[in-house]
Amino acid sequence: MASPYTDKLEAWLRAHHNTANAPSMEAYMKNHFPFLGIRNPERVALTKQFTKEHGIPKGEEGVRIAKELWELPEREFAYTALLVLTGLRKTAEREHIDVLEHLVVTKSWWDTVDMIADHLIGFHLQRFPELIPSYVDKWLASDHMWLQRTAILFQLKYKQRTDVPLLFSCIRRMADSKEFFIRKAIGWALREYSKTDAAAVQSFVESTELSPLSVREALKVIHRKEK
Repeated sequence: MASPYTDKLEAWLRAHHNTANAPSMEAYMKNHFPFLGIRNPERVALTKQFTKEHGIPKGEEGVRIAKELWELPEREFAYTALLVLTGLRKTAEREHIDVLEHLVVTKSWWDTVDMIADHLIGFHLQRFPELIPSYVDKWLASDHMWLQRTAILFQLKYKQRTDVPLLFSCIRRMADSKEFFIRKAIGWALREYSKTDAAAVQSFVESTELSPLSVREALKVIHRKEK
């Protein structure tokens, strides 16, 4: 049985459904999930309006509400769950990593996994860096594509704080993957780090056998600056 807060928030968002928007939003996500048809800016505004009246859930209550929202079928509830968890990330306990890991492997698609990877897991592992070796190794060895993508992407916003040997090691371990989303993640992670150290990325790409997709994505910023 869901908490009263979740029930009220669910009813609030359902009251603003838009059947005209839903088909195109579902098609954009390859029809993996149903949608209410509430586009992102409106959904965020509606959630802010709701929390202004009903408060922002904290601690374990917030985690529970996020889990309850996650279980609802329409994709907007998953996005709202991640918004709730973003509000909790500065005070989350060490063990919260297991909640985030569970979200990566359930209802998985790039729209939620990427936000979990860099906004939530990336932030959490900066707070608890001692978790990095065991979890990243476990994710890479898991044969679960979305956990592997998370291992590659969690440092996306680290910039100068990036553990470069770890990033390059993750990429080498996954370099022969045939999965589009892994190849794309490799290129994305390298492209993002090239904004901090272009020479290191250029050298790595030249010395590592990567898919053409990964190379193309990795060097986009470097090639743009060369023009």
